[in-house]
Amino acid sequence: MDDFKIEGHKLMYHVSRLNEWINGENVCPIYLEISPSGQCNHRCVFCAFDYLGYKSQFIDKNNLKKFLSEAAQSGVKSVLYSGEGEPLLHKKISEIIVYTKEVGIDVAITTNGVFLDEQIISECLPYLTWMRISLNAGTPKTYARVHRCNPDDFIRVIKNLEKAVKVKRENNYSCTIGVQIVMIPENMKELTMVISLLKDIGVDYLAIKPFSSHPMSKLSIDFDYDEYSCLADQLHSYSNKDFKVIFRGRTMKKLKEIKLYEHCLGISFFANIDACGDVYPCHAFVGNDKFRYGNIYKSFFSEIWQSSQRKDLLAWMSSEFNTVNCRKACRLDEINRYLWELKHPSPHINFI
Repeated sequence: MDDFKIEGHKLMYHVSRLNEWINGENVCPIYLEISPSGQCNHRCVFCAFDYLGYKSQFIDKNNLKKFLSEAAQSGVKSVLYSGEGEPLLHKKISEIIVYTKEVGIDVAITTNGVFLDEQIISECLPYLTWMRISLNAGTPKTYARVHRCNPDDFIRVIKNLEKAVKVKRENNYSCTIGVQIVMIPENMKELTMVISLLKDIGVDYLAIKPFSSHPMSKLSIDFDYDEYSCLADQLHSYSNKDFKVIFRGRTMKKLKEIKLYEHCLGISFFANIDACGDVYPCHAFVGNDKFRYGNIYKSFFSEIWQSSQRKDLLAWMSSEFNTVNCRKACRLDEINRYLWELKHPSPHINFI
């Protein structure tokens, strides 16, 4: 069971913000994804941001703090540190995470886990709502092939996960520790191996997701997920009250579905900030100047969000931009389905 609604959405829990949107107001985003680093120590075969070139660019800590303070006052609820590079390569990532929570914003991080050392664990775990490690194999050899890195990194990540779980349990922290694997031909035979390993370590869940090609990525993987939908029951059987296997079968099916919505409506509640400080509607457009709202080094949060540049782009995307050629099963897909139905209700809605 997907207790964390990884395959769904949680927008329905923000009724007041939804009402503002329905009434045509310029609503504050609920959720931001921020890239602390443009650089990465791995070159994963499925990386969505390969087209950006893994530049040695790191978001400025002081500018980000100012931005976060105003974002919190404006109503931003959560921040995920993720993006085009490895977040833990930012030398001040612990300070950034702590500050984010201190100003009143829930904070999470996704990482490959190589640099998740004892210091970062002890400094960040009390403040994180959740962390997710990208672990895409069950052996060092396959891991090195998929992540395109040194095989020793696999051993290092496993040890770091063990340390994080230990610290969580000793201090009774509420941080959810999850792992994610992108199911591709290279790691198919190691899924149960990964599950057994993580179950022994004591992480909270493993999410098994499909590869979804980024529109601007140079990478592609030919994989027919329909052939493996039968794995869902088998893999779910490894779950218990302390450990969940979340097989993202619904997402896999959506890769071949025609989108039920014509335009992207979810961008009103979401934004992406890259390692250069540029603000975009979502990660599908990072690096594309046409879709840039502004930059946090040059403008306050409120100035960016209320700018005519953003409003014009939002209006165009909500009415003219067709999602047919956008990323399949994207982060905003479930939200878009929900919002589209609110805007285009079916007949007899009063017969609940």
